[in-house]
Amino acid sequence: MADDALDAVLRLVAEGRLTADEAGPILDALDAGQRPRSTSDDPRPTGAAATSPGGGPGRAIRVEITEGGRKVVNLRVPLALGRAALSRIPGLSESMADRIREAIDAGVSGPVLVVNDGPEDTVRIVVE
Repeated sequence: MADDALDAVLRLVAEGRLTADEAGPILDALDAGQRPRSTSDDPRPTGAAATSPGGGPGRAIRVEITEGGRKVVNLRVPLALGRAALSRIPGLSESMADRIREAIDAGVSGPVLVVNDGPEDTVRIVVE
């Protein structure tokens, strides 16, 4: 997906001119236009929208961050928005982002990344 198009959609969400639910299908369409075509008889692009079972509307990514045993972030965003934002999460390496994308493409549900930094500090990314 082109960075300028992604930035434009994310800016509209940040400004409140577009909800995260409204941004999801737009990001899906932008992402589908950038993916290579499958070599099978299926003309749809490869990826989560084409291959993941149950990958239709309603799927989301939840980010939970706990510091000092207290939950400080509990964010749920549509799958397309979360997938697009993976490359913009500070501290998330490209290899971790790729693993999360692979889990999404495979249709995995549940925790896809759990990082424990001490007994009371945790970051969890869950596909719902």
